[in-house]
Amino acid sequence: MSSGVTVSTEAKTVYEEVKKDRKYRYIIYHIKDERVIDVESTGPRDATYADFLEELNKFKTECRYCVFDFPANIPVEGSQDTQSMSVNRLILMRWCPEGARVKQKMLYSSSYEALKRALVGIYKYIQACEFEEASQAAIDDAFRKSGGK
Repeated sequence: MSSGVTVSTEAKTVYEEVKKDRKYRYIIYHIKDERVIDVESTGPRDATYADFLEELNKFKTECRYCVFDFPANIPVEGSQDTQSMSVNRLILMRWCPEGARVKQKMLYSSSYEALKRALVGIYKYIQACEFEEASQAAIDDAFRKSGGK
């Protein structure tokens, strides 16, 4: 089911600045006037995941979409030992906390596909309703389950 919400040009441009130019570490998106997904804030390139979670903590009762350029250690293929290399992986998170209004949760859920289609190159999709599901450990676990691929 589609909500008719569109993705703003700025939302796509800022995503490309994260993906290609490595200008920001993260983006937080919101749905503006129940019609357009737009950029709410960005995090500086030197921001950590803990910095991002601190920013996300401001939205205890509001839904958001978030992109984070996550540094991940992946095993080196063909290596016999435990060698790994660090690469950046883009994650897209749908943040719908339990305390958010039902109407807002429905709008964010039904608009998620539009954003997924607009942001080409996302490595992992995460859905979080509580901070435990958005934690560093939860993200690391999601990477482990996919084998770094």
